[in-house]
Amino acid sequence: MKRRRTALLSLTALMAAGLTAVPAGPAGADEVEQIRNGTFDTNTDGWWSDDVTLGLSDGRVCADVPGGTANRWDAGVGQNDLTLVKGESYRFSFSATGTPGGNSVRAVVGLQVSPYDAYHEVTPQLSVSGDTYTYTFTSPVDTTQGQVAFQLGGAADPWRFCLDDVSLLGGVPPERYEPDTGPRVRVNQVGYLPGGPKNATLVTDATVRQPWQLKNASGTVIAHGWSVPRGVDPSSGQNVHSIHFSDYRTAGTGLTLVADGETSRPFDIGTAAYEKLRLDAAKFYYTQRSGTAIRDDLRPGYGREAGHVGIAPNQGDRNVPCQPGVCDYTLDVTGGWYDAGDHGKYVVNGGISVWQLLSTYERAKFARTGQADKLGDGSLNIPESGNKVPDILDEARWELEFLLKMQVPDGKPLAGMAHHKIHDEQWTGLPLMPSADPQKRELHPPTTAATLNLAATAAQAARLYKPYDPRFAATALAAARKAWAAALAHPDVLASESDGIGGGTYADRDVTDEFYWAAAELYLTTGAKEFEDHILKSPVHSADDFKPVSFDWAGTAVPARLDLATVPNRLPGRDKVRQSVREGADRYLATLKAHPYGMPYAPAGHTYDWGSTHQMLNNAVVLATAYDITGSAKYRDGAVQSMDYILGRNALNISYVTGYGEVSAENQHSRWYAHQLDPNLPRPPVGSLAGGPNSSIQDPLAQSRLQGCVGQFCYIDDIQSWSTNELTINWNSALTWMASFVADQR
Repeated sequence: MKRRRTALLSLTALMAAGLTAVPAGPAGADEVEQIRNGTFDTNTDGWWSDDVTLGLSDGRVCADVPGGTANRWDAGVGQNDLTLVKGESYRFSFSATGTPGGNSVRAVVGLQVSPYDAYHEVTPQLSVSGDTYTYTFTSPVDTTQGQVAFQLGGAADPWRFCLDDVSLLGGVPPERYEPDTGPRVRVNQVGYLPGGPKNATLVTDATVRQPWQLKNASGTVIAHGWSVPRGVDPSSGQNVHSIHFSDYRTAGTGLTLVADGETSRPFDIGTAAYEKLRLDAAKFYYTQRSGTAIRDDLRPGYGREAGHVGIAPNQGDRNVPCQPGVCDYTLDVTGGWYDAGDHGKYVVNGGISVWQLLSTYERAKFARTGQADKLGDGSLNIPESGNKVPDILDEARWELEFLLKMQVPDGKPLAGMAHHKIHDEQWTGLPLMPSADPQKRELHPPTTAATLNLAATAAQAARLYKPYDPRFAATALAAARKAWAAALAHPDVLASESDGIGGGTYADRDVTDEFYWAAAELYLTTGAKEFEDHILKSPVHSADDFKPVSFDWAGTAVPARLDLATVPNRLPGRDKVRQSVREGADRYLATLKAHPYGMPYAPAGHTYDWGSTHQMLNNAVVLATAYDITGSAKYRDGAVQSMDYILGRNALNISYVTGYGEVSAENQHSRWYAHQLDPNLPRPPVGSLAGGPNSSIQDPLAQSRLQGCVGQFCYIDDIQSWSTNELTINWNSALTWMASFVADQR
């Protein structure tokens, strides 16, 4: 599986591994202090300052911090030339006060020279009376140029900072991370459909069946039965039983399951939660918009200034140059969605996200259970609501128009191709509002993959927008045709896997599937023989495309197959296309039935990859599509049951969707949904999907806390864990599609 990021983030970007405070332990014989003069008894020797003057006061060092600075790093105190040893654990501690109270300090351990990589960061809010802060982390590098920095800028008003007892102690035992997984009865904490499957998982040492009871909100037993032992689940290392209560079909709220002396978290039986989630998952995109102010009246608590429109300190997206040596022009690439927790915008990930939102609407139009009116005008409460266009199409268009702007102009080298991405020259830190981003923005080279993403989504858009805006539909189709021709002329212009400074790489070394996908969308819109011929001749058309992960941004054959199977068309041999979808669904259904947690996702070696939650949901999309094709209830039930894992029936007993379930992810990695770092900023919006368990744990926080994790346990709900807890537009598109499907069922 290809990964989004390939590089460590920088200290100047302030992106690092902030850890939860733990009690300080006694120093051991092998523990070595790295800080010099950390108690400030008589002087400030060994410490530097930036835009503040240091002075001693009552055995502490204090600094008067000016107000009105733009960034955290505009003022600070620190010490350089520290030695860090790769793989060694460190205890970082200090005492600090802030007057007036409510100010915060960003404490960072990192590299003092370019590229200023950061290895650990915390941002405690300081009280006037003072507090002692203690953290542990593991160094990912060997260096003698380490740095401790206390960054103090960014406050509107002047304040006074005092610091004492700074310690960076090496050789300490690594912190043991034990997540609180709550009751051992794991359920879908949001709800089950009255006529749908109802399954739960019991974590227990018992090897024989156990009695269970379903209770209503008043504690009355309303159903009972026996669990089914499943043995040890290799994706979690837990001994588990399954509980099946599908025969109970009465709607209710506040229900619980009781088994083996444990009571589950509460849940509902009904449809209301999915009707809400259908909209909340899609509403996520409005607050991801670039190039426009977000209205607080539409999203209370999330209003903000427009980002990247050229208003200082932004350099903006109105007149963006290429990276040096790439092109001799600039483009206006305002608009679009911020891709994830950063401020980058990427054509390849934008493409699959737009396809899935448009597919959500197209499925609702053609499927037997589809309810397109539920996604209609006014459903999402966005600025375009009331224009007589379905809101989900309006939202997708915000990104589509950005994708069209990324096309290389006529008369230029590689005309008609699409630039791969646009983002900051260097990584930025968090929290950082889009309007406060000071970095230079750059266009990255055009690629065949980006060009085919543009061709596919613009062609799909042409058929869906034609009833509402024929002119835009025609513009989109013309751009799709131009992109297709350019890709044929330049079939192997690939993204560099090393182009990961300031933004993700999204490098894809095989674009055969993108050619197939673009041809499919162009054929479905035009019916032209040239696209039909490409489909039928493509090796992808007859290949087994339904792998353990069905599709994502780098694997787009299955989206083509799903659309060819469901969107009305006259492709020769279409029955075989539909049969291949059924066969793929059968494979995912078998995986679901064999999995003790009942999900259609079982990667080789139970090695969970980046964004595992959306990968599982995309497998469920195949199940749902098989139901739309066949009407067979087994596929519908498999797709519906897949939501259980996302919403709480998992080893960690957590809903991966913000605001859904009694315990849900709420600290996804983001620069502006950053409440964990700045209490004045919001948490991610309700309906935001966390990436979920990732066995590769690429970020320093995950590496320090999750070493040796098994499958489902490779996750931590912390804003600094960008490899397990980021949010992205393509993950929420999978949630939007599946939430809409489940809401259509009963």
